Amino acid sequence: MRWLDKRDESRPAIHGIAAYKKNMQATRSWQLRVPNETTNLIVDSAASLNHDDFRELTRDASSILVPVLPSSIDIHAASRCIADLLLVAKVDRRDNKLAVVANRTRKNTKSFKMLMRFLDSLGIPIIAVLRDTQNFVHASEQGIGIVEMTPYKVRKDVEQLEKIVTWLDGWKNRRQDPRDTGISRSLSNVTVLHKPNFTTG
Repeated sequence: MRWLDKRDESRPAIHGIAAYKKNMQATRSWQLRVPNETTNLIVDSAASLNHDDFRELTRDASSILVPVLPSSIDIHAASRCIADLLLVAKVDRRDNKLAVVANRTRKNTKSFKMLMRFLDSLGIPIIAVLRDTQNFVHASEQGIGIVEMTPYKVRKDVEQLEKIVTWLDGWKNRRQDPRDTGISRSLSNVTVLHKPNFTTG
């Protein structure tokens, strides 16, 4: 929401909802309403969710992305998160709506190799590998997207983001049910970005 507050009105509009804010003057459903012309909805979930909220959040999602950082703590949290998605939220691997994004990576480091070994072992697609770069920091500070920055500075980052967009746009093909003889299920295009829950103890 801070990023959207910094976004200049001359740029393409992005509607944001601060779901974490409580308004006693309106119902919860009114607070969470989206514009009628919405075609793509991204839900940036809280890291910690109870089982009921977890199931509710993912039930109608066409895509679920789990970002994972290259650290042993993050890998452990991600493994628990994915287990919850499969066992609690009952996400079926055959629906092909679950994927992982390696985030803030530095190639040729031990932590990166450890992360990739872990992700390979999951049997869940790794659709993009985002670099640890100041480009994302600068974009955040200015309220712009990576694709709105100087092209030659962000070429490598845009290549990875395009992989994510291509995967998200292909949700209808990914969700085809063989019993439907090629007709995809009727679902809205909702993406859940679920962050693993970090706990210590």
